Amino acid sequence: MNVSAEKLDIIQRICEIQDNDLLDIIKKIIYLPTDSKSDWWDHIAPAEKNSINRGLDDLAKGRVHSHEQIRKKYEKWL
Repeated sequence: MNVSAEKLDIIQRICEIQDNDLLDIIKKIIYLPTDSKSDWWDHIAPAEKNSINRGLDDLAKGRVHSHEQIRKKYEKWL
């Protein structure tokens, strides 16, 4: 799919959204300041930051699984 088709698909999907919370999230993404002083981290919810930090902590402590391990475990559902 080329860029123009991708944009049209996104526009169509946005037009169909009835959820105000989801529209607010999309607006935040679209209208994020583009100056170099702004960081995406400053614009995400505390729950999202906590989730990311938990994942980084898991990674640092070696509590991770390879893609192959997970795929093998769940291959009967894939």
